[in-house]
Amino acid sequence: MSDQALIREARRIHDRYQREVVEAFVLCPFASKAREDGVSREAFVLDPSPTIDRVLPEVRTLAYEPSTEVAFIVFPRWGIDRHGLSRFVETLRSAHQAEPGGLVMTMEGFHPDAPPDTSSAGAIVPFLRRTADPTIQLTRLAVLERVRSSTGGTTKYIDPTTLDLAALLAAPAERSLHQRISEANYRTVCAHGAAAITRLYEDIRRDRDESYARAEHD
Repeated sequence: MSDQALIREARRIHDRYQREVVEAFVLCPFASKAREDGVSREAFVLDPSPTIDRVLPEVRTLAYEPSTEVAFIVFPRWGIDRHGLSRFVETLRSAHQAEPGGLVMTMEGFHPDAPPDTSSAGAIVPFLRRTADPTIQLTRLAVLERVRSSTGGTTKYIDPTTLDLAALLAAPAERSLHQRISEANYRTVCAHGAAAITRLYEDIRRDRDESYARAEHD
């Protein structure tokens, strides 16, 4: 498979996840606005077994591009499992924070193998991050702090994949923003049904497998 063909298809598949899941289910109005405002970016690392030394320069490039507020590093050839990706993200975050500029971008791992655990609002989060390829989301810390201050500083962390600003600002201030985010996402999954969202994920994954196979002949 040519690298150019793979990046083209990986970008298209990631865009499906963003538009058909994140934006369609209103999980993140911030993501839609970021795309429309041109402040979101994507990077693609094609190594089958990437190292921290390989990925850290990608983070550095995105972190020190002031116009980038949200970014995704996508790994189309990486067969890492979900827990392995979580460990990699923790190590990458520490390496990024140790650099001269300190922590510029927060990081979260997104992975295709995330079951629909509807036992609680917190348990459903990995399911909502079920991208077709292992992916690391980066969000500029200054953006998170700006949103936090606009809601009274009631949370330690804001996940932009679950950010509904209108609902958050209208909610009672005494409840933490993190709680309101998690509960809103949980209600979304319950309203639409985990099975329906799973079918959408499966269709995106099928599209991914078929398009990557076709790209091998480009």
